[in-house]
Formats: sequence, C-alpha cells, structure tokens
Amino acid sequence: MKFKIFAVAGKNYRQLAPIFLRLAIGFGFIAHGWVKLTKGPEHFAQLLESVHVPLPQIAAWISILIELLGGLALLAGLFVSLCSIPLMATMLVAMLTIQIHYGYSSVKTIGLTPHGPVFGPPGYEINLLYIAGLISLMITGAGRYSIDACIATDKQH
Repeated sequence: MKFKIFAVAGKNYRQLAPIFLRLAIGFGFIAHGWVKLTKGPEHFAQLLESVHVPLPQIAAWISILIELLGGLALLAGLFVSLCSIPLMATMLVAMLTIQIHYGYSSVKTIGLTPHGPVFGPPGYEINLLYIAGLISLMITGAGRYSIDACIATDKQH
C-alpha cells in the first residue's frame, strides 16, 4: 500500500494547494496596487522617475493596473498562468531597480524606540517569494476551485 500524504479517506486534496498561494499572492498584489492608487499615481511616478524608469507616469499606471487586475485574477483563479507573467515583470523591475540595493532581507531592524522597532528599507527577499509563488502557480495551475478549472471543465463537455 502506497502512503499518500495528500490523500484522506481516498480523496486527493492536492488541488487545494494552489488556492492558498492564489489568495496570499493575489491579496498582496491588490494591496500594493491599492496603496499606489490611493496615495496618488503621480507619487509612484516620481519614485519611478528617480530610479530612471522610462515614461514614469505611464509606467506607474501600468504597474498599478497590473497589480490590481492581476491580483483580482489570481484571487478568482482566472488566466493564472497568463496573468503571472506581467506580475513577475513588476516584481523583477522593483527588485532590480530598488530593492537590490538593500540586500536580500526584507526585514531589517535598524533601531528600537519606546514605540517599538524601526525598520530599514526592504531587500529583494519578498520579490523572490512572489516570483517563486507565481512560477509555482504557472506550473501547477490555479487548482480545482478556480475559474480556470470551470473553463477547462466546460471545454471538456
């Protein structure tokens, strides 16, 4: 008898795994896009200009839309493999233009005040985690509980 760690009572639960990645990564991208949108795309464009990203105003809006729409698509499990590509691109740009200068660690305690710790600028660790999660979703697919799975089921009938 073969031991199946992901099977309980004869049911295979492996297709549940992608939902956890989709929820965490999708929410993360939505949160990042929402902050950029509510604080004003022009402020994000200034940051992009300071690191010499071409056409910073257009790039700011493209990044915001990719993060918001891509994050929503991940949550829903819609076109996950396709949406992962521009999301990875935003992570690579952020990593190579900003976070790479601060080293690997995304959490840097640089001091302690009576109100708690003070943190320095984040490194590229979180970018790599997002990219790894997106690659995993591209390989495994969105999972059973996704719009992608519903579309695939409809095509089979």
